[in-house]
Amino acid sequence: MKISRGLAALILTIFFQTSLSAEYLYKDEVIFNPAFNAEVNKLGSELYEKTGISLRLVMLKELPNKTNIVAYEQELMKNFSSPTVLLTFSEMNSKVDILAYPTSLYEYFDKKQVLSPISSPVQAFVIALLNLDFSDMTSGGTILPLLAGKAKKGEILGKYSASMFNGYADIAEQIADSKGIVLENAVGNANKTSILLIKVLFYGFIVYGIFLYIKRKLYIRRQKLEQK
Repeated sequence: MKISRGLAALILTIFFQTSLSAEYLYKDEVIFNPAFNAEVNKLGSELYEKTGISLRLVMLKELPNKTNIVAYEQELMKNFSSPTVLLTFSEMNSKVDILAYPTSLYEYFDKKQVLSPISSPVQAFVIALLNLDFSDMTSGGTILPLLAGKAKKGEILGKYSASMFNGYADIAEQIADSKGIVLENAVGNANKTSILLIKVLFYGFIVYGIFLYIKRKLYIRRQKLEQK
């Protein structure tokens, strides 16, 4: 059976587009959303073109053979030749991790901040105040706070895609900033600023409430001491 040049070209085009689309959303066993796929690959492609760094997202249903997520990433990293950052999520294991090779890539983004379970400095302060421990107030998490949020049954995949793309974009933008590069497909700071303002106001009220509570307790204690 002979294949016309036009059909052959179409097959090659489809094959090339499929291979390209799988490049930065390297593995997806969870979302299966073409729009999500397109957004990840659009941002990943631009980052690679401008910095030479591949940022790959791996979405697993479950880690194979009870493998540790870091060990899985280390094995997967052997498939890549260019400087690569892996952002890996395993749904059934409830695990998220970031692995960079070479390790010098960690200079371009803050892994601890991206993976922080605390979203804002105000929230970090409130938690530290409640625990009376100010030794570690890392905040600014862009993945775990969204993953931890409640979602209805039909909205779970939306929660996964939003949280992982949020973290993916955060890493990409930090790398670009460190390199002095502007990403046209970056999420931008406008939406982040609005969300941060809302959080500051919300947690501000909580801090004020705690302050009034402590003040009231001290007042009652002082009154009791004066009555003795």
